Amino acid sequence: RQRQRYVEKDGKCNVQHGNVRETYRYLTDIFTTLVDLKWRFSLLVFILAYAVTWLFFGLIWWFIAYCRGDLEHLEDHAWTPCVNNLNGFVSAFLFSIETETTIGYGHRVITDKCPEGIVLLLLQAILGSMVNAFMVGCMFVKISQPNKRAETLVFSSHAVVSLRDDRLCLMFRVGDLRDSHIVEASIRAKLIKSKQTQEGEFIPLDQTDLSVGFETGDDRLFLVSPLIISHEIDERSPFWDVSRHQLEKDDFEIVVILEGMVEATGMTCQARSSYLADEVLWGHRFAPLLSLEEGFYEVDYGGFHHTVPVPTPACSARQLLAAAARRDAHLYW
Repeated sequence: RQRQRYVEKDGKCNVQHGNVRETYRYLTDIFTTLVDLKWRFSLLVFILAYAVTWLFFGLIWWFIAYCRGDLEHLEDHAWTPCVNNLNGFVSAFLFSIETETTIGYGHRVITDKCPEGIVLLLLQAILGSMVNAFMVGCMFVKISQPNKRAETLVFSSHAVVSLRDDRLCLMFRVGDLRDSHIVEASIRAKLIKSKQTQEGEFIPLDQTDLSVGFETGDDRLFLVSPLIISHEIDERSPFWDVSRHQLEKDDFEIVVILEGMVEATGMTCQARSSYLADEVLWGHRFAPLLSLEEGFYEVDYGGFHHTVPVPTPACSARQLLAAAARRDAHLYW
């Protein structure tokens, strides 16, 4: 049976929110809502924001000229219009664009005999500045989002279980393809697995922390070359009683999260990936990538996902520790 992923391999969360009744909350934070929109909708809102304001104020400029009778005295040189050379809606629309964008071609210009036009000019200048600040701010934040930076942070396609210093460890590999580094990088891992409590409550997709060195500081990474992240399977690990045979039949998902600041922009970046039970290889180890060349270290990313089989006990970590304790007791006697 194909298990439904909680987090895809590329980091996208496979969760959709339905039956959201309080949709007004999205409008109370309109800036974030616009930033979170897809690019095609963001561009549509960007174009409409300017087009609507230009048309709205162009209509008002035309209405003022119509009410004052400027359109009826186009050939009367003794008449002082509100806006010189405004002879219809198209010219009013063009004047609205010139006013809001501060282009100022000079052919159409407001006169000092039109107090309502002066008030409208001030209002459009203020409102236009607000529209510019809001829309340009949204586009700048959307362009500078570090989502694409996460595309160059790679995770191994499989996780492995093997011995490290006589301890069973769950391991996966992370790497950064760029020369610019992720500052203050840290790694986390979560076990996603449904469970039932002793009281009979069923908890779908329960999240459990997998220790990857938080107590010792090993979760803070200096990600210059690919690193192998290790979770030691000890008494506190949810895999303490899991053997190779049980792992092959188990149903779970391991979500790994890499966070840090982009060195170029200082913005926080997050990359995610996940491993299903059949993507955890028991008795394997990652192939080495780093080699010493003349004056530098070279990383061969061609073997980033490669693993090699190594001798590994098929029993659980609890059974392995008990066997070691019995062997030590036998040697002592």
